[in-house]
Amino acid sequence: MNRIATLSEILTANPEDSFARYGLAQEYSNTGQIEQALQEFKTLIGKNPDYTPAYFMAAQTLAKADRVDEAKRMLVDGISSAVRTGNKHAQSEMTAMMEELSA
Repeated sequence: MNRIATLSEILTANPEDSFARYGLAQEYSNTGQIEQALQEFKTLIGKNPDYTPAYFMAAQTLAKADRVDEAKRMLVDGISSAVRTGNKHAQSEMTAMMEELSA
């Protein structure tokens, strides 16, 4: 069974599993299924707005798809999440990415 199928099965059994949803979004992104990835990131952030890595990875997915304005908006939200949760490392990474996209 491939990873997407495995993670989908986990989410069928437990739709609230943030780690599995994050993994599914990543797998979709890695296989070029951008819209599916973004939908999973959106669902994850909607259910768990303090899952800070989701913002960063969603922004990276958007940037790879040349959707820079959307990526920047995602980073703004992600930086806010990082500040709320005290995740200075994620805050630093997202700030650096924002600077790169704005250059």
